[in-house]
Amino acid sequence: MNYLKHPSIKNISYLLICLLAVSLLAFAAAANWKVKGNYEVKFENGAIHGTFTGLKTDIEFDKAHPEQAKISATIDASSLSTGFFIKTSHAKDAIDAEKYPTISFTSTSVSKSGNAFQAAGKLTLKGVTKPVTIHFTFDDKGNEGTFKGDFKIIPKDFNITRNGTPDNLTITLTVPVSKS
Repeated sequence: MNYLKHPSIKNISYLLICLLAVSLLAFAAAANWKVKGNYEVKFENGAIHGTFTGLKTDIEFDKAHPEQAKISATIDASSLSTGFFIKTSHAKDAIDAEKYPTISFTSTSVSKSGNAFQAAGKLTLKGVTKPVTIHFTFDDKGNEGTFKGDFKIIPKDFNITRNGTPDNLTITLTVPVSKS
């Protein structure tokens, strides 16, 4: 009797193949990354520059399949610092950090662009949501990596019109991560 042709053996073989396929798909799924300590979120334009702290993220990303990525981040608006008390106070007033305590980004798509990536998404700042594209690289070594990127915003698009506000700002990001 040929056991491989027996119906119960065929069913078990089929089940094992299905389990193996599901296991491989689960392994190939995008990794979840969590922010490690020393990240940097900076903004600048000429004499205007500063940093933010209070970054919280939810990152699902796999370099081999960026189209499956999901990236969302929030930052504490009141953590804005220019290094000078009066400038910091004016900048917090300009973004109305008290009324709008968080700045957020949610990706709508992620794609590869040459040796780098781009995350198109929605940035919400001072209660206004606008599309932005973050251009970034991702250097990974096993269970750790670093996202580095930048994007530009036009402050008046977000109703930031205080005297002295520049026409545009560059936001730069350096975010070390580890697999969660």
